[in-house]
Amino acid sequence: MKEKRKSRKINKLRGQRSAGYGYTKGHRASGQRGGKGNAGSKKHHYIKVVQEDPRYFGKWGFKRPQKLQDNKRAVNIGDIDKAADRLTEAGKATKKGKKYTIDVTSLDIDKILGSGKVTKPLDLVGVKECSSRAQEKIVAKGGSIDIAAE
Repeated sequence: MKEKRKSRKINKLRGQRSAGYGYTKGHRASGQRGGKGNAGSKKHHYIKVVQEDPRYFGKWGFKRPQKLQDNKRAVNIGDIDKAADRLTEAGKATKKGKKYTIDVTSLDIDKILGSGKVTKPLDLVGVKECSSRAQEKIVAKGGSIDIAAE
């Protein structure tokens, strides 16, 4: 016995003008979905937009004026300690015995912060600013800090 060929819905809808898409222009362009992209976000799609992204409308926060921002590059002392061997290989630091001498100005670091562990004795040269906690940690491990006078 022959199997019946699967009928397709469109064949049933032939001669019905709208082909199951409502009005005559139903399946053309983007008319039936109310426009493309964010069309109607302030009108007929308002509820949808507010549900998906409640912060879409309005303003939040503020931007500090450029002259008030200080774009200093601050690095934790723990990160410098971890990178000491890599810096010596790259030629940006020198090692004498167990002590590492690192020129901080060549690394474009403006301030050294005190987070992280110091495991090696570090001599930091050309430091512009340094937190008190970072100084304590470096001196406790037998290192020193040369703060450059501006």
